[in-house]
Amino acid sequence: MPRKSPYDIVLSEKERNELSRRANKYTLPYFMVARAKIILLAAEGLENDEIAMRLNTPRKVVSIWRKRFFEERLSGLEERPRPGRPPVFPPRVDYPH
Repeated sequence: MPRKSPYDIVLSEKERNELSRRANKYTLPYFMVARAKIILLAAEGLENDEIAMRLNTPRKVVSIWRKRFFEERLSGLEERPRPGRPPVFPPRVDYPH
């Protein structure tokens, strides 16, 4: 039995335009395009299970982004610093030519 999300998404015209721009821009990173599509489908009234099926992504992922958008709007879709040790790159080595 599908679960109904408590986070109903209603978009302003400005939000819808920005999300549509992101969803259709193939030069953006995939995660930004996918998040925009999730929110646009949620605004159409689709449940998380249906969105997940259409976008071939786990329902839990859809649920996370739907909630973050509901609470933080467009800024909630941006990348956040990740916990843990930052990546370390080896020092640059210049080789003679």
